[in-house]
Amino acid sequence: MSVRNEITALQAAISQSVLGQDHVIRQVLLGLLANGHMLLESLPGLAKTRTVKALARHLDTKMSRIQFTPDLLPSDITGAEVLHQVNGQNEIRFQPGPLFGNLILADEINRAPAKVQAALLEAMEERQITVAGTSHKMPELFIVLATQNPIEQEGTYPLPEAQMDRFLMKVLLDYPQPADESQVLRLLRDEEQALGAGTAAAQPFTLAQEVIFAARKEVSAVQVAPAIDSYLIDLINATRHPADYDADLARWIAIGASPRGGIGLDRAARAHAWLQGQDFVSPDDVRAVLHPVLRHRLQLSYDAVADGISADQVLDRLLDKVAIPA
Repeated sequence: MSVRNEITALQAAISQSVLGQDHVIRQVLLGLLANGHMLLESLPGLAKTRTVKALARHLDTKMSRIQFTPDLLPSDITGAEVLHQVNGQNEIRFQPGPLFGNLILADEINRAPAKVQAALLEAMEERQITVAGTSHKMPELFIVLATQNPIEQEGTYPLPEAQMDRFLMKVLLDYPQPADESQVLRLLRDEEQALGAGTAAAQPFTLAQEVIFAARKEVSAVQVAPAIDSYLIDLINATRHPADYDADLARWIAIGASPRGGIGLDRAARAHAWLQGQDFVSPDDVRAVLHPVLRHRLQLSYDAVADGISADQVLDRLLDKVAIPA
């Protein structure tokens, strides 16, 4: 079985336990292939946590779940130096926290204050944690999959812009279709019956970490033409100089995307092309990942908020105004 077929099998396995969210599963896989962190946002109860758990169940990885709460401390997630007694001698050792895993489920990440959010910045960008002047490396496979409720919900804190920019993609989950929701009810009934009967669960499909690393090597080999690079840069620059493209865009965008946004767009577009079976990036690949890669990097103006304009609507207008390379 080829590496791409194994990744496709992983997608199919997750789809069996997370129904009606195929686009979410695909975008999470893109983040895994592009080695980027993911932010999943929706109202409560729309399978954010279930999606991450399903991914972890089908990967040969260590998953750590961190429930973010207002009283959480930075050391609760990063770890701390602890005094041990060894052969009658006192010795200070670093005790790793739950952040030292492969898949980190940061559940309801926006319910913890800024001090805790700041503790994640080094780990998400530099893949290490510094405690008492000593740096501790994260595992080679390390991805933060954070869930959050919309900021309008009770008890939430807005994430700092610096942290938002470290997420490769922000994925939005919506209500499932009625047919899918009916299948969800049947699926959960079957799971309850199997649990009540004590039936042994079938061995799930499990993907080795080596397959992920092999897939990432193939993604890095996907070709990107100079014209695609120009198109990608034009899209990023249009968020920074919107007046050059459209008067409404100039009214709606206060601050555009950072260079990290352009890097993320390139990585996600290459992963999308690879998953489609292509060895080169097309404009359609860039357009397919633009919304999840940039929607959380734009800061909208007061005019946009007053007009009820969302980041996705701004990006739709952006795609209309920036010329596609021939």
